[in-house]
Amino acid sequence: MGASILVLPAKIFEIKESVNLFFAAQKLRDFHEEEIYKTVSGETITLTSEVLDLKLSGDVLSGIFSRDFVRSRVYKRKVIETPTTEESPFWIKKFGERFFLIVLAPSTARGLKKLLTNYVANKLSRILFIKPNVILEVEIPHEKLKVLHESNPQATKLIWFDNVDIPGVEKLCLAGSDLTDTSLYQEYLKHGKIWYVVFEVQKRGIVVGVTRNCVITLFSKSSIEDFINYIMEEILPLIS
Repeated sequence: MGASILVLPAKIFEIKESVNLFFAAQKLRDFHEEEIYKTVSGETITLTSEVLDLKLSGDVLSGIFSRDFVRSRVYKRKVIETPTTEESPFWIKKFGERFFLIVLAPSTARGLKKLLTNYVANKLSRILFIKPNVILEVEIPHEKLKVLHESNPQATKLIWFDNVDIPGVEKLCLAGSDLTDTSLYQEYLKHGKIWYVVFEVQKRGIVVGVTRNCVITLFSKSSIEDFINYIMEEILPLIS
């Protein structure tokens, strides 16, 4: 895969059952669903969902989840419906005795990135295990995000805190020069938990954002392959 665009989000899930990657590849290769959609103009469209470009390499199974849908917009007071294909790359990675799923949000997703990554996780759960709720959300403990920042505070660009106990305040934020104010940082830690950190990974030359619920966002130019390798090598070990 080539160089990525700026602002590229991925979400990590855990597969709560053991996965035979060879058999998983066979199931995903055989997956094909069709839905008949009738437009407002009366035209019939066949919408397809399938898995493309499957590749098994060692302890990683990768592919692209492809799904057709109809995008609606209004043009001169008429509803215009346009068939669109959305592609979400994914990776199933064995990590120790655990299996994780990483789903990259497509560039067309815009504000629906979270919904779409969750959709792919739920769909893969049904394809691989014939039931939902096998592929679940995971979390990086607040304490590990705290260590991530404190190990190199100069690399941190933004910190959001949630679970704030101050009445009327839902979130607190540190950015810019406030990040060097250790007393302010310690004060915020007394009142909330770290939810989101944006920092530079200096040895890789990239800027990423990491949330407690394992949404990892790339904010600088990088290849998708390098970004996913970073997630596998440095983020998976942080997950509780």
